[in-house]
Amino acid sequence: MQTTRPASPGPATTLDRLLAFGSLPAAAAVLTGTNALYLLLVVFGNVTDFPTNQHFVQHVLAMDTTFRDGNLMWRSITSPGLQNAAYVAIIAWEALSALVLTAGTFAWWLRPDLARRLSSLGLLLMLLLFGVGFIGIGGEWFAMWQSKTWNGLDAAIRNVTLAGLALVVVNLPHRPHTPSE
Repeated sequence: MQTTRPASPGPATTLDRLLAFGSLPAAAAVLTGTNALYLLLVVFGNVTDFPTNQHFVQHVLAMDTTFRDGNLMWRSITSPGLQNAAYVAIIAWEALSALVLTAGTFAWWLRPDLARRLSSLGLLLMLLLFGVGFIGIGGEWFAMWQSKTWNGLDAAIRNVTLAGLALVVVNLPHRPHTPSE
């Protein structure tokens, strides 16, 4: 009895290599990398131009440009030490998220088994920062939505949208690419 082997897929063609860039893992890598690059640039800006966003955080926490409703103003934080600690914590959270997302981006090519977990972790960190931190705590607790000058809700919503979209794509089931014969 003669046994036959299944035909091997053979060497990948140039077209196969190009089409691999249109795969779901490639899309996940690009979206993860986009978020990583964005956060790396944000961290770079916050470190090299510390006072600009420091003022933003100080005004949001102090609630000094809100409607100044007596029922809300007890929430304000006017201590410069606490304001600066909050700002440094934000930068540290951004840096951690950026590093995890950067690792996730490279993992899509080097360690695909690890890529989804790293990317998901980094994107969840980003969603927590911008969704819980900026939209929930800054927007509602510190009434940032009331300020015409120091309102970061639009930027936070953009970040939540991009991170959320990336998280969905990263976690879609996908089949490994098989080159055509």
